[in-house]
Amino acid sequence: MRNHYQVHVFTFSPIQENTYVLVNQKKQAIIIDPGCYSRIEEQQLEKFIVDRELDVRLLLNTHCHLDHVFGNRFVAARWNLQPFIHPEEKPVLDYAPVAGLMWNLPFDAYSGDVNYLEEGDSTGLEDEPLEVIHAPGHSPGSICFYSRNDGFLIGGDVLFRGSVGRTDLPGGNFNILEKSIREKLYRLPDETIVYSGHGSSTTIGAEKKSNPYVSLS
Repeated sequence: MRNHYQVHVFTFSPIQENTYVLVNQKKQAIIIDPGCYSRIEEQQLEKFIVDRELDVRLLLNTHCHLDHVFGNRFVAARWNLQPFIHPEEKPVLDYAPVAGLMWNLPFDAYSGDVNYLEEGDSTGLEDEPLEVIHAPGHSPGSICFYSRNDGFLIGGDVLFRGSVGRTDLPGGNFNILEKSIREKLYRLPDETIVYSGHGSSTTIGAEKKSNPYVSLS
């Protein structure tokens, strides 16, 4: 059976953040965590969308640390969208421009209206749902997008291949992060592919077995 979504990844900015574009069979698209920092990176993302004649329907953020929202303003303006975030990420989104100055990565931040998603909500395209999982610890309002039909998770910076999200940033807490991973992510099927905010993909089963920070073995 053909997958409902094709998952495309772009690695953007000096922080090497993974931006995801999900595309369904009707050539509709979702952009998740646009991290395009330079005009060249914005053009790269735009060319991908335009060349494939995609209809961009949603802008989603797993969380709002600066590297995951660099491109929010561009994407929102280019495709007439408003980002969807967890309510607890609004202060993080508002702080992102300040963080950009602190990290010597100034950027033009999105400043319009936002929409909210919470635990148990569903988003996605038509009959191709993405279940919203609230998984705090790296950031208070971190959410993951789970495609039960296609067996993948867009996990943001919660769980990485052989690692987990850092918890030394404001609002971070390792105990909460560990609880999120154990009680929410590790309850997904082992074969679930995890597309992380940085680095290569992994699976739930692989991380349950060998992740040095949160392992079940």
